[in-house]
Amino acid sequence: MRIAVGGFQHETNTFAPTKADYAAFEQADSWPALQRGEGLLSAFEGMNVPIAGFIDAASSGNTLLPLVWCSATPSAHVTEDAFERIMAMMLEDLREAGSFDAVYLDLHGAMVTEHFDDGEGEILRRVRAAIGPRVPLVASLDLHANVTARMVGEADALVAYRTYPHVDMAETGARAAEHLFHLVKSGARQAKAMRRLDYLIPLTAQCTLIEPAASLYGLVSETEGHVSGNGRVSSVSFTTGFPPVDIPECGPVVVAYADTEAAAAEAAQRIADAVREAEPDFREKLWSARDAVAHAIAHSSPGKGPIVLADTQDNPGAGGNGDTIGILSELIAQDARNACLAVLFDPESAARAAEAGEGARVSLALGAKTGGAPDEHPLEGEFEVMRVTDGEFLATGPFYGGSRMSLGRTVRLRTGGVQVVVASRKGQCADKEMIRHTGLDPRELGILVVKSSVHFRADFGPMASEVLVVESPGPNTADLAKLPFTRLRKGLRVTPMGEGFGVS
Repeated sequence: MRIAVGGFQHETNTFAPTKADYAAFEQADSWPALQRGEGLLSAFEGMNVPIAGFIDAASSGNTLLPLVWCSATPSAHVTEDAFERIMAMMLEDLREAGSFDAVYLDLHGAMVTEHFDDGEGEILRRVRAAIGPRVPLVASLDLHANVTARMVGEADALVAYRTYPHVDMAETGARAAEHLFHLVKSGARQAKAMRRLDYLIPLTAQCTLIEPAASLYGLVSETEGHVSGNGRVSSVSFTTGFPPVDIPECGPVVVAYADTEAAAAEAAQRIADAVREAEPDFREKLWSARDAVAHAIAHSSPGKGPIVLADTQDNPGAGGNGDTIGILSELIAQDARNACLAVLFDPESAARAAEAGEGARVSLALGAKTGGAPDEHPLEGEFEVMRVTDGEFLATGPFYGGSRMSLGRTVRLRTGGVQVVVASRKGQCADKEMIRHTGLDPRELGILVVKSSVHFRADFGPMASEVLVVESPGPNTADLAKLPFTRLRKGLRVTPMGEGFGVS
């Protein structure tokens, strides 16, 4: 087969403070920089990303035709300029690819641009228009996708992750490849069924390591491949949705593909019914910064592993900038010992500390520079510079593993019993190497604060003695009832078991 391969990834938080411009897609961060041409086919080797899994599964015996692939750190809307420039590249590459048997795209599913509510729907619409109705078009999606009717209509198959933390991204790319092979070889289209759920699921409650998501995804796996009198179910995806997105089609969706419409509908309805029944179990406990720090100080002890505090509202993986200082201030105010926060985004402070050098003491105004928490002001104080690095290292954990990470100039600072890893580029703290490359072993800490919501659990969870989800000021609002939604569809429950939007 001749298969065109590309991708365009962005998770949009419409309430976040900064937008994703073209430069955000050009630069490397947790993932590679924008790729185009033959280099794309080798850029992801060994990485846990969907396109890597697809390429591994599809390379043998097939010709892969590279398009463009890019991603940017989650933020507010993708600018119109960035979207149009990248789509122009993708469509140009499709034209130059000549003839091909199928197209695979590595997408997220929760992109909102300045001019389109449904970024992926528009990507798929334009690609479909370019390739015609007969060429199979398959896309992999993030578990947090806000799947739209247009996405389902334009693609022949949408195949989503089943884990959060997303340890199965490459595996999902491989599953997408298998589905694509089946479509091409059979020459027949699969029947589709889509079911939209009527409540939003908080991000931290979507974790598949805990209930109810663990059991729900077990049911998804069990349903896929099921054969009944109605035919075989070839693929089932349950996307929990990315809730901080103020568009009508925000929220969880089930999509199933099968030999017949009846089989697809039966499979989708089975999962949707289970998700509706699980609604009460998706409610979550949130800690205040003050209470979480006090609890951690009282209950941490040597040898037990750190108590991990998830600074979910400033998660760079969900639109935060990673520079709020609410929990850091509490650690210092409560005189925490053997504590560390990672990773704080503050290029200015990182540069000043690096210039001062290791062992120096430097006065800094840390964090709170991007407006992620409007009422916060930088944390002023004197800090000892413990380590200076270039921020380049190989991630080793289940989520980022294999990725050559680039945090820019990075320093580890200390004041009293509290340390802070400060970087020049944003990055969700979901891999031990983000701390360990500065010379500090996170396993030996008593308290660890991570700028993350759930992905940290893949690498830090096994060593943690306890995990607390903290509601400290930041743009990724954890309590969805506090978001100023204006455009959700009427009746959608903003929180599990809560009131319907627009229903008085």
